Amino acid sequence: QVQLVESGGGTVQPGDSLRLSCAASGFRTNNYWMFWVRQAPGKGFEWVAQISPAGRTDVARSLEGRFTISKDNTKNTVYLQMNSLKSEDTAVYYCTKDSRDGPRGQGTQVTVSS
Repeated sequence: QVQLVESGGGTVQPGDSLRLSCAASGFRTNNYWMFWVRQAPGKGFEWVAQISPAGRTDVARSLEGRFTISKDNTKNTVYLQMNSLKSEDTAVYYCTKDSRDGPRGQGTQVTVSS
């Protein structure tokens, strides 16, 4: 049974950093594409980043330089490092398996506010 559990969110000030984690079970992260997507209040889902089974990464152009995706296959966990956070990064962040619209967890709330 596929399960994804996101954690690491919280309320931070502009300029702060957060690292989100996505603990996967029921499959191996080294065999699948993994994604981070987010949903801001009142908006649709937005693709944030992805990582291939081999570890190739891609980040949304608007977030390049601030966000980094990585994974630890030994822990079956995917990470999203977010630096220099802005108010517009406020959203619920989800990790997904296979595709941007794939199975996802319950999400973790990130609020950036002064």
